[in-house]
Amino acid sequence: MTDVAREVLPDAGGVAARAAALFAEAAAAAVAARGRFAVALAGGSTPRAAYALLAGAAGRGVDWAHVHCWFGDERCVPPDDALSNYRMAREALLAHVPVPDGQVLRMEGEREPGDAAARYDAPVFDLVLLGVGPDGHTASLFPGGAALGEHERWAVAVPPPAAVAPHVPRVSLTPRALASARRVLVLA
Repeated sequence: MTDVAREVLPDAGGVAARAAALFAEAAAAAVAARGRFAVALAGGSTPRAAYALLAGAAGRGVDWAHVHCWFGDERCVPPDDALSNYRMAREALLAHVPVPDGQVLRMEGEREPGDAAARYDAPVFDLVLLGVGPDGHTASLFPGGAALGEHERWAVAVPPPAAVAPHVPRVSLTPRALASARRVLVLA
């Protein structure tokens, strides 16, 4: 059985600070153990404050040269679109830390969703960051969606959600990819 710990923090700022600290701890442990830190970044609005903290003082001890970033999901829009998870992570974090460009492996949201999913190869992650949407979805795994039943692939195309905006197709890591992570941090 996997260890599960739950922390209740007083406010969103506390959640962001704790997430940034756990990110830094996980990065240090992974680099010491395996020579690199493989992280799947979350999109949406939930992690933005944690990313901003990591871009500043909370990230000063992170060995960014050994950080490899993937994404848990992406909306099928160009990388410079305001809806892009990659764009948000770039603006809040990646543009402010010295992660080598070749170690940021974004989902190509500008491609056809099935093609983007087929092209996305991911490792066993040291850390997966996840948020929770208003309908309970995480990554782009929506309640009742077909992607929840995917047990072979690491990434899948997801049709536009009916209940949650933005109503655009997406690419998401699968439950298999998320469950294989050494550590998962859900920010809610």
